[in-house]
Amino acid sequence: MITRPRDFLTQWTAVTPVIAVVLLVLTWGRDLPGAVVAVLTVVLAASVLAAVHHAEVVAHRVGEPFGSLVLAVAVTVIEVALIVTLMADGGDKSASLARDTVFAAVMITCNGVVGLSLLVASLRHGTAVFNPEGTGAALATVATLATLSLVLPTFTTSAPGPEFSPVQLTFAALSSLVLYGLFIATLTVRHRDYFLPITRQGEVITVEDHAHAPSARTALTSLTLLALALVGVVGLAKGVSPTIEEGVAAAGLHHAVVGVIIALLVLLPETIAAVRSARRDRVQTSLNLALGSAMASIGLTIPAVALASVWLSGPLVLGLSSIHMVLLALTVVVASLTVVPGRATPLQGGVHLVLFAAYLELAVNP
Repeated sequence: MITRPRDFLTQWTAVTPVIAVVLLVLTWGRDLPGAVVAVLTVVLAASVLAAVHHAEVVAHRVGEPFGSLVLAVAVTVIEVALIVTLMADGGDKSASLARDTVFAAVMITCNGVVGLSLLVASLRHGTAVFNPEGTGAALATVATLATLSLVLPTFTTSAPGPEFSPVQLTFAALSSLVLYGLFIATLTVRHRDYFLPITRQGEVITVEDHAHAPSARTALTSLTLLALALVGVVGLAKGVSPTIEEGVAAAGLHHAVVGVIIALLVLLPETIAAVRSARRDRVQTSLNLALGSAMASIGLTIPAVALASVWLSGPLVLGLSSIHMVLLALTVVVASLTVVPGRATPLQGGVHLVLFAAYLELAVNP
C-alpha cells in the first residue's frame, strides 16, 4: 500500500538522505576522528537502504525497463563525479583510479550481482528465467566497451605504458557515448520488450500490476530523495575512504583493495534492488540493473575522464594487467554461456560468484 504524501515525508527513508547530505557538507575535506567515521558509516548504510526504497517507488511508477535505468544511471553519474574529484585531488597516485574503479564495477555487477541474482531466483523458483535477446545485447555491449577502453590501451604503442594517445582516448570516449546511446535507444524505444520480465512459459510481461502505483507527486519526491541518497552514499564513501586506506595499509594489502571496497559501497543499492527483484521472479530486471550499471560505468566514466584529462596533470592509465584481462575474458565467455539458454540453475549463479570471489582474492593477493 502506498502511504499518503504527508506520512511519506515523515518516514525515515525521507529523513535519512537529508541527514546524509548535511553530514557530507559538514565533514567534506576534513580529518575525521574514529567516532565520526562510525556515525558516517551508520548513516551510509541507512542511505543505501533509503536509495533502494526510493528507486523501487520510481520504478513502480514508470515501469520496466525505465526503473532499472533510473537507478543505474543515477548511481553512475554520481560515481563518475566522485572519480573526477578524486583524480583532481590525488595527483599521479590517482593515475589508475578510473581504470580500477571501472573494472571493479564490471566485476561486481557482471559476476557478483548477476551470480547472486541467479542463485537467489533459481533456489527460490527452481530456475531463473530471463529474455536472452535483451540480456545478450547488453552483454555484447559491455564486452565491447570493456575491450575498447580497458584492454586495448595495454597493447597500443602510440603512448608509453598502458595509456591511450590523445587521439585514441578521444575515439574511445566517442565510441563509449555512441554505444551507450544506442543501448538506451534499444532499451527504451525500439526493442523495449527485449528487456521486460518474462513468465515461466517465455511470454513477455508487458503489463505489471499498477493498481496501487504511487502518484506522480510521490514518485517525483522519491526521485529527488533518491538523488540525495546517492549523493550521500558516494560522498560519505569518500569521507570514510581515508580510514579504509589506513586499514588496508595496516593490513599490508594492495592499494587496489581500497577501490574495490569503495565500489562495493557505491554499488550496494543496485545489488539490494537486484536481489529483491530476483526473489520476486523478475530476473530480467536484476540483469538489467547489473549489465546496465556495468555499461553506464564504462560508457560515462571514460568520456568524463577523457574530458577531465584536458586540465588534469599526470598520466591516465587505462590498460588492464594480464591477470585482470584473463578474468575479463573468462567473465565474458561464462556470461555468454549463461545468457544463451534464457534460463539458469544454481550452478550458473555459483560459477559467477566463484569468478567474483577470484577477483576479490586476486585484489588482496595479486
